[in-house]
Amino acid sequence: MTEPIKTRILLTLTAACTVLPLETHAAYRGDSDTGFQHLDFIENERREERANRLTPEQEKLLADVAAMEKYLRHPVTEDAPSPIAFEGDDLTYDERTGAFTAKGHVDIVQLAARRFQGDYVEGNTVSGDVSVPDRAHVLQLTEGAARVTLDGYRINYNYKTHEGTMEETAGKVGGYYMTGKRFEFYPDKIVVYDGTQTKCSAEKPDYHLSADVTEVYPGNRMVLTNVKFWLKNKVIFARKRYEVDTSKPIQRNFPRAGYDSDDGLWVEQTFEHDLMPRVTARADIYATTNKGWRSHYDLDWANAGMRALLTYGVFEDGDNAWIKKEPSLTLSYGKRVGKTPVTYRLYSEYGRWYGSGIHSNHWQYGISVVHDTIPFHGFRIDLATGYSVTRESYDGSRVQGFDASAYLTKSFNDRFAAYVGAVYTQKSKQKSLFDYDQEDYSKVLQAGLSYRLDERNRIAVGTKYAVEPHKWTDVDYYWFHDLHCSQIILRYRSKQDSWKVKWEFTPW
Repeated sequence: MTEPIKTRILLTLTAACTVLPLETHAAYRGDSDTGFQHLDFIENERREERANRLTPEQEKLLADVAAMEKYLRHPVTEDAPSPIAFEGDDLTYDERTGAFTAKGHVDIVQLAARRFQGDYVEGNTVSGDVSVPDRAHVLQLTEGAARVTLDGYRINYNYKTHEGTMEETAGKVGGYYMTGKRFEFYPDKIVVYDGTQTKCSAEKPDYHLSADVTEVYPGNRMVLTNVKFWLKNKVIFARKRYEVDTSKPIQRNFPRAGYDSDDGLWVEQTFEHDLMPRVTARADIYATTNKGWRSHYDLDWANAGMRALLTYGVFEDGDNAWIKKEPSLTLSYGKRVGKTPVTYRLYSEYGRWYGSGIHSNHWQYGISVVHDTIPFHGFRIDLATGYSVTRESYDGSRVQGFDASAYLTKSFNDRFAAYVGAVYTQKSKQKSLFDYDQEDYSKVLQAGLSYRLDERNRIAVGTKYAVEPHKWTDVDYYWFHDLHCSQIILRYRSKQDSWKVKWEFTPW
């Protein structure tokens, strides 16, 4: 018999949701060689924490789930479907057939921390079908799944097969704001047709990607077909297929620009194209007003810890030292040592280098060993060492030896963090033919601090001190200012009396 019910109903039902990718990590970094990256690591964690703060409706969902547990007559086993509670102005349920309807401000809460809202819902607990012919709102905070907030139309879902569809949908999936004419849910993936994605929260995003088909897989994998990359209303380039590691931000696809005392005005843009599985062609276009084109081009293969990188073009380090590779081939292999916290990397680079009027066949090979970050009473300890040999055909030189580094980093509160470190290398600018990517001296101490003024502004300083000849070689000052969906970084190098201003999209 079918009866109208005015009170809450507890059913064994699963809402129209599935597992989505985990939240992505932000990626901000200083443009210096003073060890400043250790402060960036802490700042990245803070940005992730702010991105993961619960919204008021998410907090209410968790509170409703906690209250719902009080109505359970028996504990729910792991292999049993998660119970659901219905609320609405008019609810009916037929115990004989399993058919149910809910009308008027329907609120469905699942014990697995999901919420499903609409003005009319119908379904069947026997077949497992759920249907919403009009507008619906879905919220998910399920443990082990990404946070989901979606609004759409015409939902059809089967909680037994975990398959369903949702039309004209928009909202947030993990760390991405997404839209789609059609969402299809499967046990192993979500497929979005004629959709967009961005990490910019503006109503009209500064940048976004559009794709004919987007496949979202559990974990951190997303595959897009016929992709276009947009700045405002302009397509900057397109790709037929694009595979994304969603644990990393999509930032290299969009331009960076700024001013440098050395280069003048500059603009940078990276383009990538997958030639075949595990083989990527890449062009990093860098144009300056003072030095012209400073671009480089790569052909990259990677598989199971092995990598081969063929590159041609100009490279510049944080100290404004540059070289041109004409070309150069790097081979490497990295692997964790068993179940230990130690990772090693074997590498070899051979190529034709040019810089400061010198051409040389440059060959470097060696090994690096890195220990995972060690937590110690609120501090972070980072240790690394290695051994390398560098040969140059220009003067027949051979530079070899060990290098080692140790850093101690501390986040004292939500605003203030600092680090101190020591670096030793037997290969410095004094001993090397090229200055590129070399320390000024063999023994240096590094230290720095960062202070967040507010949600949008952070100031910092990074320093480097040469033990011999007892002098400060770098004292760099930073100001980071967050715009809506981008960031401006101002850097002043006091010892060099040089400025650098950088503007870049910084999604989080």
